[in-house]
Amino acid sequence: MEKTQIIGVDLGGTNLRAGIVNENIREPVVAQPLYAQGNRTQILEQIFGIIDKIINPGVKAIGIGVPGLVDPTSRIPYDIVNIPSLNETDLRTVLEQRYQVAVKIENDANCFALGEFHFGAGRSCSSLVGLTIGTGLGAGIIADGRLFTGKHGGAGEFGMIPYLGKNIEYYVSGRFFTNVYQTAGEEAYRRAIAGEQEAIKMYEDFGRHLGEAIKLILYVLDTECIVIGGAVKAAFAFYAKSMWETLGDFGFSRSLAALKIETSSLINGNILGAAALHLPTADRRP
Repeated sequence: MEKTQIIGVDLGGTNLRAGIVNENIREPVVAQPLYAQGNRTQILEQIFGIIDKIINPGVKAIGIGVPGLVDPTSRIPYDIVNIPSLNETDLRTVLEQRYQVAVKIENDANCFALGEFHFGAGRSCSSLVGLTIGTGLGAGIIADGRLFTGKHGGAGEFGMIPYLGKNIEYYVSGRFFTNVYQTAGEEAYRRAIAGEQEAIKMYEDFGRHLGEAIKLILYVLDTECIVIGGAVKAAFAFYAKSMWETLGDFGFSRSLAALKIETSSLINGNILGAAALHLPTADRRP
């Protein structure tokens, strides 16, 4: 990356976080709760407030990840369920007029994938899928070194695909434990850490569903790397074996043999990914 400073903003449903990314430094991150049910003016003031805390004359661009879809042509976000007043807001134009720097906006799962591609587990790959497994299931796709979002910005919504009478997200997200076992994900993790076999079996079951989801991703995209982020990544040791066992009957041996599945080790990966919206595709230097 050039020495130009870029602000990355992670606009979540409950929290707002931002930091400066430059050549070799990921500046300390600032964070604050987000009043997501505020009106448009209130939401914008919160975004201005966190950017104002860190912006300086060396900042030349701003990247923002949002929890919804972004139209690839207009770059206007829509279907932002958790922050309804931000829907159809031309956030890019508003921010460019206020700060006089280039602004790019993208779905937060796509930012996660870009962060891994430029800074994390995907640095050696030309294609990857970043899976954010938390309250829901999000995915970002890097294909042949480029972010792929689809015609309307909705590519990678694997969680919406019908599966076992529900959809994939029902079984491959933190809500799996409540949906299937009536147990909170945090409680299942605590019990698994304590060695309770019942909780460990829950994770083994989760791993089988994740394996089926990954097979679908491989058949569609034949990606070389899958990076898992989100809260469920912490329990990877409990479901990795059953996940790989489920992948064992995948139809194309060469693709499976080359597949790399890792958990994200990045701190503030979504902020890095938001900043990476401004990076040239081929330039993946930290």
